Amino acid sequence: MQAWDGVFGGIVIHGPATANYDHDLGNLFLQDWDSRTASQLIIVADATGPPTLETGLINGTNSYNDSGTVTGDRFTTTWDSGSSYLLRVVNVGVDTHFTFTIDNHTLQVIATDFVPIVPYTTDSVSIGMGQRYDIIVTADQAAVASDFWLRAVPDTFCSNNGAPDDIKGIVHYGDSDSEPTTSAWAITEIDCTGEPRASVVPYLSLDASAAGDVSVDDEVTVGFGSGLTWLLGDVSLVVDWQDPTAKMVLNNDTTFATSNAVTLMPTAGDWTLLVIESLFAVAHPIHLHGHDFYSLASGTGAYADVAPTLNTANPPRRDVEMLPAGGYLAIAFKADNPGVWLAHCHIGWHTSEGFALQFVEQYSLIAAQYNATTMDDQCTAWDTYQTSAGLVQDDSGI
Repeated sequence: MQAWDGVFGGIVIHGPATANYDHDLGNLFLQDWDSRTASQLIIVADATGPPTLETGLINGTNSYNDSGTVTGDRFTTTWDSGSSYLLRVVNVGVDTHFTFTIDNHTLQVIATDFVPIVPYTTDSVSIGMGQRYDIIVTADQAAVASDFWLRAVPDTFCSNNGAPDDIKGIVHYGDSDSEPTTSAWAITEIDCTGEPRASVVPYLSLDASAAGDVSVDDEVTVGFGSGLTWLLGDVSLVVDWQDPTAKMVLNNDTTFATSNAVTLMPTAGDWTLLVIESLFAVAHPIHLHGHDFYSLASGTGAYADVAPTLNTANPPRRDVEMLPAGGYLAIAFKADNPGVWLAHCHIGWHTSEGFALQFVEQYSLIAAQYNATTMDDQCTAWDTYQTSAGLVQDDSGI
C-alpha cells in the first residue's frame, strides 16, 4: 500500500515519437483518492471487498465538495492556440479504470507503455491501472471556447467512485482563466477492456515466436483462497519481507516455497506463453516487470473452449494489459533480461492479496546485476525498522 499512500513518482523517457508536437508537458497522473489512507482502506478491502473511494485527482490535485464545503484546486494548464502538446498520461489509481478525454479535442495516441505505435486518433482513451499513453493534443478549438474541461471518468463497469463526474482539470487558451462550460464527449463504456487491440500497432514491427516455438508453459486460473486472498494457479503469492527472492538468488538459494509462486526460466532466448484466465465478472490489469510482452489474444470465455488464434505478427507490445471479465489473456515474452520479475494484477488490493507470480530469469546471471553489500545493508535496515515498529507481515510482501 505504500505506493498508493504516495511513494511513487514519474520518470520521463525521451524516446522516439511517431508524430510531431510543439511542447512536452510531461507526466499527467490520473488517480483515485480518499480521505482515508490506502493502508486503512486495505483493511476494508480485506474484510468486505473493494471500498468506494471518495473522488480522484489529476496530477495530484482536484477540488472536493464535502457536504457543501469546497476545498482544493483544479489542475490547470495553459495552451497557445494552434500549438500541439504531448501529454504522458499515467493511471496511478489503486482501483479505478479511467477514460481520459478533453472536451471538443481529439487525441492522437502515439505510444502505449513506452512502446511507440502507429498514431491513431480518438475522442477518448481507456486506461487501466498502471497503463501509460503518450497523447498529442492540438489546441485547435479557439472558435468554440477558450476554456475546456479535461476529464478522468471512472469506467463504472469495474470502478466505483463517489464523484465520478467531478474528476476534472482545466485547459485554458492564452490568457483566459474562466471555468469551462463545455460539454463532455459521449463515452461508450467498453467494460474496462482498454483500447481496441486493432488500434495499438507497434511502429517498429516485431513478431513473437512462430507457433511451433511458443509453448503453454503457464496456464493459470484466477481464484479465491482462504480469507480474502487471490490465487493464480492455486497459489496466493507470499514473499517474506526478510528474505525476498532477489536476496535468495544472491545467497545461491534454489529452493523456493510453493507460496513464492516462482517459475524458473534458465535458458536465454526461450519463449514463455502465459495464459491467465478468470471466471470473475471483473477485469484485471496484468503487469509484467522487466519486459515489453507480446499481447497475443484476449477475450471472453474459457481459453480452452474458445481456442483463440494467437496473433504473433507484430501484436501489441506493452507491459500492462487488461484481462477481460470472465475471460482470458495470452501474452508471450522472451527470456532476454536476467532478473527476478513480477507478474501481478495492478489493482492495489489484489496485489496485496497475493494476485501475482514471479519469473526467475537466467538465474546464473542475476547476482551480477546487484551490489550484494547494498542489498544486505538495505535488508538489515528494513529488519531493524520492522522490529522497532512492531510490524507483522500481513500481506503478499510485494
